[in-house]
Amino acid sequence: MVRCATELALPTMKHAQLVVTVARETPSTEVLGIPVTSDKAVPAELGVSRAQLTAAGFDGKIGQTLVVPASGKTVMIAVGVGAGNSATAHDLRNAAAALARAASKHGSLSTTLAAVGKGDRAEVAQAVTEGLMLASHRYAALKSDENFASKLKSAVLVVDAKSLGAVANGSRRGSVIGEAVCMARDFANMPPAHLTAKMFADHAQRIASETGLRVEVYDKDRLLAMGCGGIIGVNRGSVNPPRMVKLSYRPGKSVVKGKSASKGKKSSLPHLIMVGKGVMYDSGGISLKPSNPSHAQMKADMSGAAAVLATMSTLKALGCKNQVTAYLMCTDNLPSGSAMAMGDVLTIRNKKTVEIHNTDAEGRLILADGLSLAAEQKPDAIVDIATLTGACAAALGPKMSGVMGNNEKFIEQVLEASKVVDEDVWQLPLERSYRRMLDSYIADMKNVGGGEAGAITAALFLDEFTDGLPWAHLDIAGPMWAEADAGWLQRGATGYGTRLLVNLAENFRRR
Repeated sequence: MVRCATELALPTMKHAQLVVTVARETPSTEVLGIPVTSDKAVPAELGVSRAQLTAAGFDGKIGQTLVVPASGKTVMIAVGVGAGNSATAHDLRNAAAALARAASKHGSLSTTLAAVGKGDRAEVAQAVTEGLMLASHRYAALKSDENFASKLKSAVLVVDAKSLGAVANGSRRGSVIGEAVCMARDFANMPPAHLTAKMFADHAQRIASETGLRVEVYDKDRLLAMGCGGIIGVNRGSVNPPRMVKLSYRPGKSVVKGKSASKGKKSSLPHLIMVGKGVMYDSGGISLKPSNPSHAQMKADMSGAAAVLATMSTLKALGCKNQVTAYLMCTDNLPSGSAMAMGDVLTIRNKKTVEIHNTDAEGRLILADGLSLAAEQKPDAIVDIATLTGACAAALGPKMSGVMGNNEKFIEQVLEASKVVDEDVWQLPLERSYRRMLDSYIADMKNVGGGEAGAITAALFLDEFTDGLPWAHLDIAGPMWAEADAGWLQRGATGYGTRLLVNLAENFRRR
């Protein structure tokens, strides 16, 4: 049976469903979200006592909400913010997310959440905006039930005159980043027939033109001519051709499709390259995956590429001062009479040969081409992001990704970014002695090791294509998908990694 996608129109898309603004006075909205601590006096506008809240099971813990009966038209929702003024930006992101869900049956809300807690007001406002936007987002494009999507379309952050400027700036940043995360989610949630490699590349071209990026798209013929044997090999089983998308951002330069206003001289700016795994659907190929619920999630095996595209879309709006380049490596991995087989040997862009021992270890093959191309540019550092191994998901679970790499100073920057944005990352060792597990009798290496340390051997494989440049690998196989709403996460594709990469791109330092 041939799976052939239907070509769909590509209109300008708005991914986030909520618009957040800032005001000095409380406007007339359907919902008023009132922060309530666990220990201070209950705000008078709620019209209830602490004892009444406690009797209703509300004690002010972070993220608790309670709809309080009111005589007027405005719905009053108490939002827990913890003890005193101790709530962090991360706490308030989750509190805002809880408020958005509690208000999801209404069209508008206002809240003073951005005025409470500790820390910089701009950072708090950014976090609150992100929480509101991400919790109100659902992929509802294919739902006939109009009640599935949140009805919440507008939110107002109410603050005093002193904080207005900082909160407005922070909320604007949060809106840009929130839209990007929703974009990454939408792409990863799309059914396989709705988003082939070509369609994704077309979306990337549109997004690049809208966000000031240079874009180059490489089709199958160009990839063959360039010697990108990894992505070509993985694509052999699919009727849908592969695409590689190269996106380039340079601050202060006007760019258009296929060319840049700046030519010639190598930039003196710090240069970071991102490589995203874009397996549009992963059946496992000839090494077919088992037919279980996780197989249906394999439409999200392009979450790394989605996060990178979403990240790149923010850089001009956020005023990023670093040079950033991205490679999106996009193809299906499907079985057919022409599909890659065990025992085949592929030649990667950097001329290294790989013997295939498992066709379901395909992500590393397409990343190998992308990393090789990235290394040829001699950037200051390379980061790849991929839903790469079940081994990493088994080790770290659904909450955090694993990071490995060849340069501790660069890995420290990745870990620092993860803490700032509250996307958890745990460093795993790049144990060099395990490299022998990849030894092949007839090629330079195999594409898999044994049954042990699968996340580490996958990273060791990728390291073969970095040319010794500072490099970090993010394995997001666990947190790319959520089974239930929790905090800023929504059920389905999470958009994980987008906020981390945005922070890394903005704060990247040459070492």
